[in-house]
Amino acid sequence: MMPELRNVSDDFLLWLKSEIPLVNHLGLNPLEWDGHTLVMGAELKPNVNDKGTGFGGSLATVTTLCGWSIVTLYLQSQGRCDDVVIADSHLEYISPVTSDFKAVTSLPNAQDLDVFDQKMMTKGRARMDLVIEIKQGDEVAMRLTGTYVALEKKR
Repeated sequence: MMPELRNVSDDFLLWLKSEIPLVNHLGLNPLEWDGHTLVMGAELKPNVNDKGTGFGGSLATVTTLCGWSIVTLYLQSQGRCDDVVIADSHLEYISPVTSDFKAVTSLPNAQDLDVFDQKMMTKGRARMDLVIEIKQGDEVAMRLTGTYVALEKKR
């Protein structure tokens, strides 16, 4: 049975907003995280284009941020405070976004996470491949496939 999604600490979203000013303008709802899956809801209104649908740049930003956030939350759950960057991404726009939406992603399988953890411990850097989807209800409207890199902070 899957753990229940719960709201991520308000402190995490406040921290995001202070570190990445653009986050203040995306109309994000409280983040939901169960230790494996992250859901980042957003309002359409601040992310709309001239056609009244979701602006591609905003959707790309929300999906990129969702992936970055899950890697950061995972590292924090491991007692780590490392830098996270996106190294590569591919965007697929499937259908127009016409209402409030959510970005959804999940951590890789346990074997891939073990490899990630081992590389962080031995090399101070590791890659994590993720798929982040923009959904309206159960329908996928956009998909980002990306590689995120965690880098041990120099102390």
